[in-house]
Amino acid sequence: MSRLAPWLRIALALALLNALLTLGAPAASFWPRFTARASLELCAGVALLAGWIVWRGSTSGRAARWLAAASAALIAVHLLDLTATALFGRPLNLYWDGRHLGSVLAQHGVPAWQVAAASGVLLLALAAVAALAWACWRTLERGLAGRPARLALLALCGALMLARAADGIGGFESWRAFSDPVSRVVLRQAQFMLAQSRADGAASRLSPSPAFGADLEALHGADVLVLFSESYGVCTLDDPAQAQALAGPRDALAQAIAASGRAAVSARVRSPTFGGGSWLAHGALLTGVDTRDPLDYDLLLTTRRPTLAQHFVAHGYETVSWMPGLQRPWPEGRFFGFDRYVDANTMGYTGLPFGAWRIPDQAAMALLHAQELAVPAAARKPRFIVFPTLNSHAPFHPLPPFVADWTRLTGPAAYTPAQQMHAMEELTSWRDPLPAYVQSIALTWQWLGAYLREQAPPHLVVVLIGDHQPWARVSGSGNDWDVPVHVIGADPALLRRFERAGFRQGLLPGAETLGDMQDLAPLLSKVFARP
Repeated sequence: MSRLAPWLRIALALALLNALLTLGAPAASFWPRFTARASLELCAGVALLAGWIVWRGSTSGRAARWLAAASAALIAVHLLDLTATALFGRPLNLYWDGRHLGSVLAQHGVPAWQVAAASGVLLLALAAVAALAWACWRTLERGLAGRPARLALLALCGALMLARAADGIGGFESWRAFSDPVSRVVLRQAQFMLAQSRADGAASRLSPSPAFGADLEALHGADVLVLFSESYGVCTLDDPAQAQALAGPRDALAQAIAASGRAAVSARVRSPTFGGGSWLAHGALLTGVDTRDPLDYDLLLTTRRPTLAQHFVAHGYETVSWMPGLQRPWPEGRFFGFDRYVDANTMGYTGLPFGAWRIPDQAAMALLHAQELAVPAAARKPRFIVFPTLNSHAPFHPLPPFVADWTRLTGPAAYTPAQQMHAMEELTSWRDPLPAYVQSIALTWQWLGAYLREQAPPHLVVVLIGDHQPWARVSGSGNDWDVPVHVIGADPALLRRFERAGFRQGLLPGAETLGDMQDLAPLLSKVFARP
């Protein structure tokens, strides 16, 4: 037993360090979960420690202290990153999370004593992690002093690193056995903070902002609804199968637009993202800044760059960010300058939930109309509203039914249990998601057409735009990043101005791309201004 004791201590130290470096994102709670994966950083640390011992011939503890400090820092950042994911639904952002954590806690009514207690527990936990890391590395240092243990651990770590490096060669897959390196989080935070703290801030990295100096006289006080249609890409036009399947729903939308006394003009623009990352598209359109690099988007939100929302506020509009898919705090969203931010928890939806997104798009539109647009225009300020849809988000399931009675959608009886059960039980295929995707786009057009025909204010201007192409299993690999954009309105003079800017009449845009999505911001500002 005495011969096994050193090996058991080494195994325990490796297991503890590996467990802390490979913690996974919380599932049903805020507590991280353990994963059965290996840490490349731990392998590299063991190799460095073994090399140090061979070179220096010493186990004085100096190397163990440096490795303990480094691994404790990595573990701490990793835990903060997991907490940010649980709270905000996105990775750690030290700049924003450090500034706004207090306001987020206050927003949720967390008492001060609980904040203080949690802070104390966090400090104790970090101290415990540091002490544990030191104990583990000191144990490894002493164990590696022996040649057999050193050779065994070097062989193990070398084999693991070679296996990870060979991933993808000849069909060999090893990535599932390894966690994402924690050092990536640290490097990204360092890169972000360095770029943000430069003397000129983000100015030298970000593209120039357009001028929003003109008025909005061409709108004549009409409400403007920017409707980001999730995953609505030009594959719906360019792919023959999708174009044919959606021909009928597109014609039905065109007929509903005409019946509402409106017309449509259309174009193509290039999204800054593909298959996901909708916020990059939102940021590009609302600021006129290139956001293809996610770091640029993060940097943008730390600046005081002008936005379309601020432009509308400056000219007498009330602005609303209508976000049914937002289920966590979004403190950095204040950058855009909306008067109100409405999310899934403040929207007032009391009907049955449909999947992870909970609120069907048609119900969100019904609540939006009831709260923002139902009052006659003469009795309120005009509205500028941004509403990203959800139902066409992969995996395009569950899809709620269309409800003809819009008033029902604002109450607890919005959908029946039978409708919910049918939607949840309807089968979709990850191998062939195209039918479900087409159905989701058709559903969006169905409720939008019905809204324009039956509910919408007579002078409402709708900017319907895809945020990005759907994932490659639907749109195909290697395709461009173009998305359709449609402007729907009742003012022929306004629509003619869009035509002169490159749009085409109807819901079918031309084959050429008008420009990047950020180019729409100055275009909208110019078209909406006094002729």
